[in-house]
Amino acid sequence: MEKLRYFNREELLKVDEAVKVSEELVNNYFKMSSGQWLKNRYEIKTAKDLVLHEVVDGPFAQVIKYEGRKKDVSLGSSSFSLYKVCLQDNAILSIVEKMALLIEPFLLYILIHELVHVVRFSKFKQRYENKNEADVTLEEERKVHQLTYDILKSVPVFGLKQVFEFYKDWLPIPGS
Repeated sequence: MEKLRYFNREELLKVDEAVKVSEELVNNYFKMSSGQWLKNRYEIKTAKDLVLHEVVDGPFAQVIKYEGRKKDVSLGSSSFSLYKVCLQDNAILSIVEKMALLIEPFLLYILIHELVHVVRFSKFKQRYENKNEADVTLEEERKVHQLTYDILKSVPVFGLKQVFEFYKDWLPIPGS
């Protein structure tokens, strides 16, 4: 069995930067106010902070929905959805190495893709049913890839063209 790899300190800084940029791009694309954006309760974690059932083999990330509740409140009406974006360091590092992709644009694409899922779940554009990424319908995945492409297509990020090429079977890229 292959030993799992985790992001190193330098890669974690790149993840952090990609999170900031992806949040801003997704927020701007969906034209959400800061109040609306904060209502989308989510957290982004890398593999070192995941529990066993959040680690999957295959996808680069997945979104898991949890039910949160304020402390000292027992009523169900006080519960809220918390979405956890679980980055799969090993899968990301392996494909970056195998396909000679730059990690920054690849992380940006993955994070935007997962945040689009979170927005769609929270706005009830797509129902969340305790499914992993592999179980999401192909139609929904195509929509999310299209939205991810729409968000990123005019953003000047070095290496993004290669990421679009990697996802070409999911994207309607002109001239491909």
